[in-house]
Amino acid sequence: MTAPQLPGTPVIEGDHLISTNPATGEEAGRVPLSTVVDVERTVERARTAGQWWAGLGFDGRRDRLLRWRRLLAQRMEQLAELVHAEGGKPVPDALVEIVTSVEHVDWAARNARRVLGHRRVRSRLILAEFSAHLEYQPYGVVGVIGPWNYPVFTPIGSAAYALAAGNAVVFKPSEYTPVVGQWLVDTFAEVVPEQPVFSTVHGLAEVGAALCRAGVDKLAFTGSTATAKKVMAACAESLTPVLIEAGGKDAMIVDVDADLDAAAEACVWGAMTNAGQTCIGIERVYVVEPAFDAFVDRVVERAGRLTVGPQDADVGPITMPSQLDVIRRHIADALERGGRAVLGGPDAVRPPYAHPTVLVDVPEDAAAVREETFGPTLTINRVGTADEALALANALPYGLGGSVFGRRRAVAIARRLRSGMASINSTLTFAGMSTLPFGGVGESGFGRIHGEDGLREFGRAKAVTRRRARSALPSTTFERTPADIARLVKAVKMLYGRKL
Repeated sequence: MTAPQLPGTPVIEGDHLISTNPATGEEAGRVPLSTVVDVERTVERARTAGQWWAGLGFDGRRDRLLRWRRLLAQRMEQLAELVHAEGGKPVPDALVEIVTSVEHVDWAARNARRVLGHRRVRSRLILAEFSAHLEYQPYGVVGVIGPWNYPVFTPIGSAAYALAAGNAVVFKPSEYTPVVGQWLVDTFAEVVPEQPVFSTVHGLAEVGAALCRAGVDKLAFTGSTATAKKVMAACAESLTPVLIEAGGKDAMIVDVDADLDAAAEACVWGAMTNAGQTCIGIERVYVVEPAFDAFVDRVVERAGRLTVGPQDADVGPITMPSQLDVIRRHIADALERGGRAVLGGPDAVRPPYAHPTVLVDVPEDAAAVREETFGPTLTINRVGTADEALALANALPYGLGGSVFGRRRAVAIARRLRSGMASINSTLTFAGMSTLPFGGVGESGFGRIHGEDGLREFGRAKAVTRRRARSALPSTTFERTPADIARLVKAVKMLYGRKL
């Protein structure tokens, strides 16, 4: 086997994709490499499996998903060790990720019938002779392209909801974490051995492109904004609908009446967890002037205590080796433009690690403010008012999540953030709330996973009307008379033409 250029770099050996640990370079596992033909055949097998799966109905799918949930819960430690071995994530962080994933499987399984099932809808007076009915039918086969930074939580956020809605799923994990992806599919097959309802394809970018073009009925993608645009272009060739969860540059606003200890604690977690490799991670902070110095001191003190390393550390390695260059460039650019490093700095990047770095007074046109860094770095800038903070937070084309700390105005500020999600006096909380939708706006994507919206994302709305009586005001027939039309016009004027 040819040794990888850097630890963590995927290696192709013959017809296998080999995954390596980003800290040590040790092999974490290997999976079969898929060809374009393999992808097409997997989708076709999934189509047959999906028909069987849909035929089980909500109760049959619920029982099987809850059995999978139980298995995931029972093997949490095993999966966490695999996440750590393959992606370098600290085991406690991996366990938190898995706990959240288990919760989402449970909620999707238990709520699919209520949200998607057949129900009566009220008619309107003009068509009172008809009853109205609505249900959400499965698409058929849903393709899921997952990321490496949360290799359990993120794909389950799409796959579990798609499965609960009655679809088969073909999953292309990141080439950096294929073994975790295969583990998820293999454990599902233990509780659903009859058909390949949940299957995988493995490889590099060309395999993801093949999945987009393989005839899936919908595709859910999580990854960078640049790649999201390529996925959309490929799916557009066949008008395949897409759900996009792309990059972010989430901001935290700290108002003058915030609890600064709580804000600093949450900020360090939101910025540094998973070595900052979090699409909803806090990368920018705007602090109202009177609270600025005290807040920065608290953040630096807490971030400075974090340990970095391969084992039993708070911050693990950077999973994708090329991201180290991005982190290094952002730090250097911020300092060249007049920013100051109050923790870390140019020497913080020591492959395969990036040590916590806190930058202050960084110009708003710096790369560290405008571009997704995806590392344990943070910019903290002072503002005169919360309104100024809002204007700066909303100035970028991204709009995934965000956070607000304060008392009197916190809710109002959070509602004005241009983002799909926001946490008040916490960070990242919305991701674990299975009852809430997850997704962004602008260059952070569109569509939603999680919650009721997440279930509906994977079902086609099917509207049905049924005649239950003769029409009192016949209009949609050539048998209508001038008198019928006159009565219809009179009725509409009485109903809708009167003054409010």
